Amino acid sequence: MTIPEIIDKIHKLILEDCRISAKSIPEQLGISGEWVGSIIHEDLDMRKLSAKWVPKYLYPDQKHQRCQSYEQLFEFLRHDSNNFLSQLVTMHETWLYHYDPETKLQSMEWWHSGSPRAKKFQVQKFAGKVLASIFWDQDAILLIDYLSKGQTINAEYYSSLLVLLKDILKEKCRWKVTKGVFFLHDNAPAQAHRALVTQKKLAYLGFQCLDHSPYSPDLAPSDYHLFPGLKKQLRGRQFSSDAEVIAAAETWLDRQPFEFFFEWLAKVRAMG
Repeated sequence: MTIPEIIDKIHKLILEDCRISAKSIPEQLGISGEWVGSIIHEDLDMRKLSAKWVPKYLYPDQKHQRCQSYEQLFEFLRHDSNNFLSQLVTMHETWLYHYDPETKLQSMEWWHSGSPRAKKFQVQKFAGKVLASIFWDQDAILLIDYLSKGQTINAEYYSSLLVLLKDILKEKCRWKVTKGVFFLHDNAPAQAHRALVTQKKLAYLGFQCLDHSPYSPDLAPSDYHLFPGLKKQLRGRQFSSDAEVIAAAETWLDRQPFEFFFEWLAKVRAMG
């Protein structure tokens, strides 16, 4: 066989079985493993990679809905980015654990090359936890609600939080209420956010709800901007009660400067 024929045969074997072992190809073709490796990497320019994990498989209709969400957001930005961002309020929920193990990166330490490597035992999150619903805008935290034991966030409960949010905005940011509030919250199918009771309450309060496609973390500012820093601050620390972990969370949030809250909006403006 000529070299082009060998290259074609190797390519055909790989295309027929993308998981074929590089060790089995030399056996089938009767050539050296070094030559096979050279052909795969240099002539075919191929690498064996594992699949990339993603949070959720999106169906065509969900992808289409995401495109519509982006178009709505960009239309607001193109029309009047300054007023739109100043009128925007967002929220999301997150669990605050009594103990959340630190990450591998957080536990790294400097040691001499001859020092014995430190051991780290696998631990789980403590059962104690409290659910925090955090509402915020480009200036600061507006409202934090901590769910009481035995309660669940249903449409009625969530609607009561929206009423409380409106009262806070009237007191602190009346101009925002006068101009109109653009409201962005997580819109996963199973949540109370999408319930008819909630939608009616949003309309009654005069909040214009921005479309948020399910499983779209890139459109939820809390997930990619607010929560990572908060969780990093709490991770690895042990709290004996809900009150302690709440106090620690609020201490970190209170210390964040104005620029921290405005930072994610500046990124959105740059996108527009």
